[in-house]
Amino acid sequence: MGLISKILGSNKGGEEKKTGGMEDYMTLIRVYFQAAIAADLGITNLAMLPDLRVFKTTLHVQTVNNKLGIGEKNRCKKMLKEIYNTEDGFFKEIDQSIHRNCHKIQDVQTYLVQFQGFTQDLMMLLGNMMKLKLRMPSFFKKAIRQMTEKTINDIFNKNDYSDAGVVKTVLAIREYDRRLGFSQNWISDFAFQVIMLAKKEPRPKEEEKKK
Repeated sequence: MGLISKILGSNKGGEEKKTGGMEDYMTLIRVYFQAAIAADLGITNLAMLPDLRVFKTTLHVQTVNNKLGIGEKNRCKKMLKEIYNTEDGFFKEIDQSIHRNCHKIQDVQTYLVQFQGFTQDLMMLLGNMMKLKLRMPSFFKKAIRQMTEKTINDIFNKNDYSDAGVVKTVLAIREYDRRLGFSQNWISDFAFQVIMLAKKEPRPKEEEKKK
């Protein structure tokens, strides 16, 4: 469990890991999305945005100009930049996607579910397609980045997959992104960050159970 996730109350296993792990990253990504949505739509009901609610109350983030989301978004963005070196263009694409898809409060839940489905399908498919390549040590960072970009490009442009399950997931990812509107570069940045963080996670103790 990452330090940020633990602070925000999602430590279910009781294990501690250093700040900057994969779970911390995904927590901050969810908070940024929810803060940007709140700021864009003028949402005042924190119950609609649970990750944002816990982030705001736990870290005592002040409300800016009597508008929910602005101060929280800036605080979360600062943390992502400091811990993960996330670039401004990454946040800009999230803001544009939200602005394009969330015009009223009723759009929020649908949008967040679509993003969750998109990321789950994407990372599952990347795990299958890059299975052997992901065993490379983390210090081959440049090579892993290049392979991630190539695989993302294949997902969006290759049409000769033979496995029916892969075809189904590829089409689902393309449809999700048609609605979400993220560039392949944004998707590569996101996927690469998750992959590199996942490689640093302790392996589950399943091998001992198989003996």
